[in-house]
Amino acid sequence: MGHASRCVPIIESLCEHNSVILGISEVNAGFFEWHFPQLQKVQLPSYGIRYSKHWPVFFKLLLQIPRLFAMVQKENALLKGLIKKHGIDLVISDSRFGCYSKQVKSVFITHQLNLQVPYFTRMARALNRSRIKRFTEVWVPDVEPPEQRLSGKLSDASEIHLPVFFIGPQSALQNFKTLDKIQAIDTLILLSGVEPQRTLLEEKLLNALEATSQKIVLVRGTEKKSQVQIKGMKVYNLAYGKTLAELIANSNRVICRSGYSTLMDLQVLGKKNIVLIPTPGQSEQEYLADYWSQHFQAKVLKQENIKKGVL
Repeated sequence: MGHASRCVPIIESLCEHNSVILGISEVNAGFFEWHFPQLQKVQLPSYGIRYSKHWPVFFKLLLQIPRLFAMVQKENALLKGLIKKHGIDLVISDSRFGCYSKQVKSVFITHQLNLQVPYFTRMARALNRSRIKRFTEVWVPDVEPPEQRLSGKLSDASEIHLPVFFIGPQSALQNFKTLDKIQAIDTLILLSGVEPQRTLLEEKLLNALEATSQKIVLVRGTEKKSQVQIKGMKVYNLAYGKTLAELIANSNRVICRSGYSTLMDLQVLGKKNIVLIPTPGQSEQEYLADYWSQHFQAKVLKQENIKKGVL
């Protein structure tokens, strides 16, 4: 969903002078239908990455590599047919490694050019580069000066032998920068990410805040039913566009994962009081949480340390 969110301003810009077709999956279909009901959409296979309650994300991904490679080949074959059928002359892929073509210009959007992983670092970076080099050029949703970057070392392009363009932070909320900031919400909780970790975090946070007197708003990031409720808490399953921007602007504090797209949303709206809870074992989020604590005054809380009185 984060990848879908940060593509919104790019799609809006392209729509001004181009005919745009969106490649969607089951996960983000509702999001794209809400933002772009007028655009033609084609179904792409979902990567279906699975996380674990106990295994670190990196090891879980290693076990899924053969299946992921098969999905990349499947989507590449599908793209060839779409290019021929619709006369497509430009492909823009946000982190979908199979959406490239030798026949037309292919752009790869990513902020992860220099992976920060705890094990097999050289192998992981080499594999990442080998997939990226199939594209024509790379767009990085960040600023170019290293000392100003939101993604830190992740977007270091020194080992990428393709044209790399820093296109600035991209957020679906960047058209709502001038919202009034009333600070009527004490704490806004933004949940996101793949299961089961999304649900685990929701349960921990709600149990920790059960007796609080704060005014809390929860955006669950899913339509799945919740088993835990707190009296007086306002709950949204999903929130998009102006609704989400107003919630962020009107909150005194935001508690969320340290996913890069979420961080860009908070940055574009000028939110400073942030508590980041990286997904356990997800090295990118762990790196970004640490980086933001050093450079953007964010507070970091480990999921395992969430308990009553901590928040």
